[in-house]
Amino acid sequence: MDLKWYAHADAPDVRSLLLDIHDEVYANDPDPFHSRERFSYFVDLWSGREDWRCVSGWEDGGPVGYAYGSTFKPGGWWKGMVRPRGVRGRIFALSELMVVPQWQGTGRARQIHDALIHSVDVDFVTLLVDSTHPKVQALYEKWGYEKRDEAKPSHDSPVYAVMVRTLRTD
Repeated sequence: MDLKWYAHADAPDVRSLLLDIHDEVYANDPDPFHSRERFSYFVDLWSGREDWRCVSGWEDGGPVGYAYGSTFKPGGWWKGMVRPRGVRGRIFALSELMVVPQWQGTGRARQIHDALIHSVDVDFVTLLVDSTHPKVQALYEKWGYEKRDEAKPSHDSPVYAVMVRTLRTD
């Protein structure tokens, strides 16, 4: 699989790719929470951060998937949530990891994830997993994350498992 890296300045050029992959992943999901319109808001929000990073995977001339996120500012954490005890220092928030259905279950998600995570100099990585998807949570646990809390960041969002992976302890 070929990997491509993007930064904040590349966001306008990669935006449609991110939205198109999202549409493919959620093609059969009627939940308005997963609509293209709502997701485009979050793509713009995250990619608008100056330290935003994204990695996409490509194989056989087409996209496999992507992962993106950014580093929290000092003292920052997920909106409306309290940072877990002991999670201090530089923290990368993995906002999205999506793989098109054709490549799901092939190990590509882990490759894309690891490429992104290894490109940042941080102490912790955190992400949110919809609590109604225990298999996804279990997968992240196999990758070294642990559930530290649950949260519902907005009135219409699902309840999320707040996952944290320690990369460095100094």
